[in-house]
Amino acid sequence: MKLNEKPKILAWPATHYVFIEKKGPFHKTAPLAWGKLHQAVPNILENNRITGYLAMYKAEAGVYRAGVSLSAPGRKLPAGFKSTKFKGGKYSCFVLKGPYSDLPEACGRVFEIVEKKPIKMRKDFCIEHYKTDPRVTPEDKTVTEILIPTA
Repeated sequence: MKLNEKPKILAWPATHYVFIEKKGPFHKTAPLAWGKLHQAVPNILENNRITGYLAMYKAEAGVYRAGVSLSAPGRKLPAGFKSTKFKGGKYSCFVLKGPYSDLPEACGRVFEIVEKKPIKMRKDFCIEHYKTDPRVTPEDKTVTEILIPTA
């Protein structure tokens, strides 16, 4: 696993976000949410411009959102999808290079690091920002930022 274990601090900007939300254990809900999202992308693109792919989650609450960032508020969305403007904020950014199948292990490691280091998490969504386009990038070449909300 190629995980940068020394996070950089960054300011995530306010973001228009369209997502489908699932509740429960992530190993079950995340694949379902991403399957629904990928099916809906052509519909979303009919009335919106996608600027990126990201997941937002609250592990302690069992809330997982698979979604896309947009250039403007979401319009004419498929059934089951919601639109919000995420306010953004300060985040500790860890970078994973390689397949999405490494994400569960990488996230577990990130939370271990956060616990051991003086990183104070604020109560907000964690983010997985897929820097490379999952529709066209081979899995071994993907780059994912794991963002921890930082106080």
